Amino acid sequence: MELVRATEDFVIAGQPHPGFPILLWNSMESCAPANQFFRHYLLRAAIGSKRSWPSTGRALYDFFSFLEAHDIGWVDVERGEAKSLVAAYRDYCLTTCKLAPNSTRQRLTYICKFYEYALKQGWVKRLPFAYEERIVRSQETFLEHVGSSGGKTMANDVMPRSYKALPKFLSMHEIKSLLAAAENPHHRMMIRLALHSGLRREELAAFPLAYVFDPDKVQGTERNLRICLDPFDGSGMVTKGSKPRTIYLSRTFMAELYRYVMKVRGERVSPSKPPQKALFLNQFGEPYAEDGKSLNRIINETGKRVGIRVHTHILRHTYATHTLVSLQRNPANGLNPLVFLQRQLGHSSIQSTMVYLHLINEMADEAVLAYDEELNSLAGTA
Repeated sequence: MELVRATEDFVIAGQPHPGFPILLWNSMESCAPANQFFRHYLLRAAIGSKRSWPSTGRALYDFFSFLEAHDIGWVDVERGEAKSLVAAYRDYCLTTCKLAPNSTRQRLTYICKFYEYALKQGWVKRLPFAYEERIVRSQETFLEHVGSSGGKTMANDVMPRSYKALPKFLSMHEIKSLLAAAENPHHRMMIRLALHSGLRREELAAFPLAYVFDPDKVQGTERNLRICLDPFDGSGMVTKGSKPRTIYLSRTFMAELYRYVMKVRGERVSPSKPPQKALFLNQFGEPYAEDGKSLNRIINETGKRVGIRVHTHILRHTYATHTLVSLQRNPANGLNPLVFLQRQLGHSSIQSTMVYLHLINEMADEAVLAYDEELNSLAGTA
């Protein structure tokens, strides 16, 4: 088997798709079933992100290579063995390759989606896996009363059980150390925006200059200002799945961003290049790559200087955890803290947001501070 990435010449529905996964047999002929599945699964609106392409391609490549090495046909779902094709591959991943259960789960998710598609297409007569009822053990939350599952869920029987670790986040002491270590003012403001907003790395990289304004010219006395993250407004904004959402930034922090634009950002603006839409520019006066990986390196290296393991998503977890604590300790009229946080983070399901409830139960009372005010107070010391 060969897994290749498409070039600019690869066109689907009139649009080029560079980097799109293509699976080939050893004869260099197209692995038509897998490639047809890629088009169906990766280009549908529900995915909407190129970041899924490599992992999906790799999973199908590895699975088909496993079958080929053992002289097994992928359509042989009724082979009469005790283990199904997918179960045999699962054990290969866990036992022979020593993959972590979560990595194995991710691969199996794509493989099972492939077989569900194959069943709809009539390529196989049945699925090489089934569903079973499993007990879900979780800590009780204040939303427990709205659940109707009774602690049970239907799970794919080939999937290893999921053991989800709680997200890591920074304490206020670690935040102070990280900001103090960020001597580069551009990097420091990048970290601060992440801590004040919970943006994903690609959202930070694309955050538009047009979204920054002088808060003193905005009428009203609200402490927080609404910012609409809209990938279709021409600003260059990027969001997961290209879904618009509204976030809130404090008036005080917007003033800091505006001051950065007026007094600091110009250091990186190149007069020989056209104006850039992104707020943050690299040392060459260009926007950071759309995937935001270079921001991860910057934040990681900054943390290393003070012995803190950190990346962009940990800053997102930090924002979410401290904000939820602050909202629960200082409730606003009519505001559901969890729903507010879900919208701020852009989670499709509130289940993704509820993980932070478990985190805040572990935080000591003395560590609970008014998060945004504390961050703003660091502006003069970092």
